[in-house]
Amino acid sequence: MLILISGCNNSKTSESSLGTLDIPRPRAPKAVGPPRILFMGNSQMEYFVSISTLFQELCNANKQHINVQQLVTMGVPLDKVYETNKTEANQNFSNIDKDGNYYDYVVLQEATPIALNDLEQYRSNLKFIVEKIHKNSPDAAVYVYQRMSPVPFTDSNYNTYHDELRKNAMGAAVFIKNAGLLKVGDAVKDAYNGKNGYQYLIDNNDRLRYGKSTLHFLNDGGFLQAVLLYTSIFDKKPIIPKKLILSTGTEDNDNMRKQEVNKAISNPKALQEIAFSNR
Repeated sequence: MLILISGCNNSKTSESSLGTLDIPRPRAPKAVGPPRILFMGNSQMEYFVSISTLFQELCNANKQHINVQQLVTMGVPLDKVYETNKTEANQNFSNIDKDGNYYDYVVLQEATPIALNDLEQYRSNLKFIVEKIHKNSPDAAVYVYQRMSPVPFTDSNYNTYHDELRKNAMGAAVFIKNAGLLKVGDAVKDAYNGKNGYQYLIDNNDRLRYGKSTLHFLNDGGFLQAVLLYTSIFDKKPIIPKKLILSTGTEDNDNMRKQEVNKAISNPKALQEIAFSNR
């Protein structure tokens, strides 16, 4: 699947202690009017389910008024996400706001091969995007998306990949102004380990992720990462609405539509607690 090469060995600076470092949450600037958030990445943000859609729904249900934008391209690193959305991206990055920051929050999700194997490119891509954002959003709170281990939980390399991805995410985030981690990888690992009574296997099917060469979030995983972002930004658990826009399945004729949370998600209470503990 992926060949593990230490990202730290590819960098000019050694970060052997980063595995135990805890990066503080970034601070958002004071906004005049509803704040604005940008999601930028690939299919881990939107495939069977959409983190931006679920986050928007959670905000609406909790009367947290926020404007959501996204730049997403399947299967490419951040610099290519920018290139394939260049016109829209440049327009967005050139917009100004009267409070001095067009974007108040930014979530940046790098492709797994770079996040796992190339720390220098990881840092370079983040720096490239953030410099463009900082032109009109100098104080934006940047969340570096910590990738989850790319192999099934039963794979013997799961923890090795998890640890390397976590270390590299921190090694990239520490070079960005006002940046922290969106600890998706940690939250997913906790869910797989059964924290708060969560059981990822139901009828021998993984309820968090689905796929073969690439694992994408199902409803449980998409809900987990959206609640994680909400708790990371607002430092409290959201009230969960009765219905959310979730996936009807994994076939070509399936789609995202409003569904009852207690039917479409196996254990929302446990996932909410896991998300809150990883904020």
